[in-house]
Amino acid sequence: MRSISLFFRSVTKSLILVSFLSSVAVSSASAQDAAAGAAIFKQKCTACHGIEKAVVGPALKGIDTKYDEAWLIKWIKNAPAFIASGDAQAVKASEYSPAMMSAFPELSDDDIKNIVAYVKVGDPKPAADPNAAQGGGSGSGADEGVSNFMLFGLLAVIIIAFLVVLVLNKVIQTLERVMLQKKGIEVEEEPVAKDRLAGLKKLTKNKKFILFIVLVCIVFLGSAGWKGMWETGVHTGYQPVQPIKFSHQLHAGINKIDCQYCHSGAFSSKNASIPSLNVCMNCHNYVTASEKYDGKTSPEIMKIYQALDYNEDTKQYGTNTKPVEWIRIHNLPDLAYFNHSQHVSVAGIECQKCHGPIQTMEEVYQYAPLTMKWCINCHRETEVNHKDNPYYDKLIAAHDKLKKGEKVTAAVLGGLECSKCHY
Repeated sequence: MRSISLFFRSVTKSLILVSFLSSVAVSSASAQDAAAGAAIFKQKCTACHGIEKAVVGPALKGIDTKYDEAWLIKWIKNAPAFIASGDAQAVKASEYSPAMMSAFPELSDDDIKNIVAYVKVGDPKPAADPNAAQGGGSGSGADEGVSNFMLFGLLAVIIIAFLVVLVLNKVIQTLERVMLQKKGIEVEEEPVAKDRLAGLKKLTKNKKFILFIVLVCIVFLGSAGWKGMWETGVHTGYQPVQPIKFSHQLHAGINKIDCQYCHSGAFSSKNASIPSLNVCMNCHNYVTASEKYDGKTSPEIMKIYQALDYNEDTKQYGTNTKPVEWIRIHNLPDLAYFNHSQHVSVAGIECQKCHGPIQTMEEVYQYAPLTMKWCINCHRETEVNHKDNPYYDKLIAAHDKLKKGEKVTAAVLGGLECSKCHY
């Protein structure tokens, strides 16, 4: 026990210093959390701003070097009031666009710092999964199985246990000294070993200390392995680069085009379906975004024309057509069955429930983990609204017939639906 106390006493100062520096680093990191800033940016800023390119407002790349932090906080919280105050930079910034910068008084200083931190680093671009286009991805795993919070909590428990052992060891030393003094025995302070290597060698022979180290290693390796297994096959945040840069933020957000105008299958079938390019041409026969490209058609719209072999001058279609090879983002394993129409038409669930704030996404990414646990939790929480719903009206009518002893066939209960047998 005394060997342990000597070792603890020699490393106490180092432990305290490391703990202090770690807490400072964590505090600094949390003050400017780019991940938290990304969530706020995509929710509140993307309707008017991009990081690399201008939308309604200017591109925000490099804004942290152009304006100081205090100015940005005032500007984002209440730009109209800041401009009215006569601040020269605010007045000049307001001249960029006739559209007034919105006020966001609900954002805290830390929220704005997080947004600026996100603007500095931008979005990481994950590599496209070659199996994604073939629907080979796995959706199994867990969204909340073992989180980083749990791992850091475990580390905190171990550090606290270490400190408790240190305190108890000090108490034992004090009690031993008091007992010996009561017996009239003079107690000399044990000098701290100068040869730290020699002390370490003695410590390696202490079975209790070795057992403690082994247990710590087992706990850490087990937790890391458990977390890794839970996250296997979970593609949250997956954002492949698509062949055409279609902006849901522009179409569903700014222009407020209904999701089912393009994804018509979501209302009536298992699959939401990817719209054909002819659906795009309903608008892009006329809308070419030429004002942003010096009178020329947008290069992304030109990709549609090329795929359809469409001549924008003669308004004629050719025969040399080729499909656009979109990369699938949301995948479920083959063992899982999901029907869009049951959720959209029958349950009345909005697209954003599973796909997230799609109307704010410049590039679509997988918002939800799509794991079995995530789906089950949703089913537990979602209330069934059966009023004025033809689906449930038929079920109630069928049950009434059963109560009366009348004949009810499988067809009455939806047995003729294609999706009962066909995926």
